[in-house]
Amino acid sequence: MTDQQPAPPPTGEPAPEPAGAATPQPEGSESARWTATFREITTGPFGVTVLAFVLALVIGGLLIIVTDPDVTAAASYLFAKPADFFGAAWTAVSEAYAAMFRGAVYNYDAPTFARGIRSLTETMTVSTPLIIAALGVAVGFRAGMFNIGAQGQVIMGAAIGGYVGFAWNLPPVLHLLLALLGGILAGGFWAGIAGFLKARTGAHEVIVTIMLNYVALYLVAWFLTTSAFTRPGSNQPKSPGVKDTAQLPLLLGDQFRLNAGFLVAILAAVFVWWLMTRSTWGFRFRAVGSNQQAARTAGMGVASSFVLVMVVSGALAGLAGAVQILGTEKALTGGIAGSIGFDAITVALLGRSKPLGIFFAGLLYAGLNVGGRAMEASTGTSINIVLVIQSLVVLFIAAPPLVRAIFRLPAPNPVIMKGVSA
Repeated sequence: MTDQQPAPPPTGEPAPEPAGAATPQPEGSESARWTATFREITTGPFGVTVLAFVLALVIGGLLIIVTDPDVTAAASYLFAKPADFFGAAWTAVSEAYAAMFRGAVYNYDAPTFARGIRSLTETMTVSTPLIIAALGVAVGFRAGMFNIGAQGQVIMGAAIGGYVGFAWNLPPVLHLLLALLGGILAGGFWAGIAGFLKARTGAHEVIVTIMLNYVALYLVAWFLTTSAFTRPGSNQPKSPGVKDTAQLPLLLGDQFRLNAGFLVAILAAVFVWWLMTRSTWGFRFRAVGSNQQAARTAGMGVASSFVLVMVVSGALAGLAGAVQILGTEKALTGGIAGSIGFDAITVALLGRSKPLGIFFAGLLYAGLNVGGRAMEASTGTSINIVLVIQSLVVLFIAAPPLVRAIFRLPAPNPVIMKGVSA
């Protein structure tokens, strides 16, 4: 028999595929979607955030190695006994980060489970005002406004909310609600000053809110010299304690500081999500933040939007201050706000101004703070290294191309991502 070649196909018809050839996946197939999803996880915002955190921990580990005395001593005879150097370096880094984990998440050396989870409850407690204040900062960011005055708004919210809490006599639930409302109104009013000045005079909100921070700080310092805010029989600048009827209830009993303020933070995150994605006000805020001229052409009041954005942003920051004094501190002092307002800016950036991202960013930031103190107490490692890690995380998240370049990741494909979201 003679081998016969198959006749070529008629003109205009596609040639048949050879046997065994791989069939290309259609654009909308299941495998293509999985591939696009995997690429989104590794090269999208979530993947970049995780890698930024890992990279910051690596650099922090190098700093721990450089500053550890045992490692420094072993480095003097590195070439004679390199195993001593690498062993000391591993011990320094692993013990430091293990102590941070025990202080922030779970203390596996604790004798009881309740003692073990105290670390996590402390992280949740510290994160509560950070999350709420960062949500307020994020509302301003999404609307194209930079509310740098969250610190002053937190202070005013704590002052007025605390005053309602310790000076008024009301039934339990009503007392707490009015104290929280007082903090919300105080923060909204304080930020509304900046919004009003920007709308009427064009004054930049950054400068105005920074100056209002100092006004709030010294105003509360003056409050604490008056009879209305000073604890009777005390020479210290400290207010009377918040009445039991105005305190946020504890969630896990007296042995933990975690209170219902954490639930308030969750509700605030849900509210901001609804506000910015489902409400008319949120659409207006985002439109003004994207293009003021287009928003004005569409008939939106840009000037009034400035005021509303700052009021909402400040109200959330004021709520954070009220939660801090009604749930954790329970008395007004000059340092009631700590650095909550300034840290909230970092948390808002870390969470990319999205409610869910801010919630987890607040937990992360608080965990680093709480765990850093435990690390310093347990191993003697300076807490300043934790501050370096926090700064590096924000730096790397703010520069995704840098993280992708370090880990040799491809840039996200907008065409694929469009197909995944379809």
